Amino acid sequence: MGTVVLVLGVALWWAAHLFKRVMPQQRAAMGETGRLAATGAIILSVVLMVIGYKWADPIWLWARPNWMIHLNNLLVFIGFYFYAASGLKTRLTQKVRHPQLSGFKAWALAHLLVVGSVQGVILFGGLLAWAVVSVIVINRANRDWTRPPEAALWREGVAFVAALFLMLVVGQIHGWLGPWPFGGGA
Repeated sequence: MGTVVLVLGVALWWAAHLFKRVMPQQRAAMGETGRLAATGAIILSVVLMVIGYKWADPIWLWARPNWMIHLNNLLVFIGFYFYAASGLKTRLTQKVRHPQLSGFKAWALAHLLVVGSVQGVILFGGLLAWAVVSVIVINRANRDWTRPPEAALWREGVAFVAALFLMLVVGQIHGWLGPWPFGGGA
């Protein structure tokens, strides 16, 4: 039952996020109601993914080596950095067209590497595939990309510090709710 709920959550995530891209006229016609419906669907999808993941009995495909925790943490940090860089409009955003989706892909890949269960593949593989498809759909719909203006170098430092702070806060919450993400078995 848990795996079914997990699959439904991932499918709803895909549908809620891609509806605007795949059916822009229908989404635009819905106005604010459509925005609220999409937000509700995204929240529901997260709830379904969490519940489904927790309910599912893990079916292990591989055991991760301990060193992979460090690779996971590096990729998660890169994901947070891409998000921070996007918000601060750093120099990175001149080189990467979709920094938030790139950060999301780094996060999903990181978790896919260390969670070697069928449920991990469904959740993190499904979300990674969504991010890849989203980039493709967005790029096809809007082929022209105007690079943002060059940003001050100090913004990179602020993005780095913000990513580090987020990594520590989210890591602590992750440890309270699930496995400790920083190794050491705490």
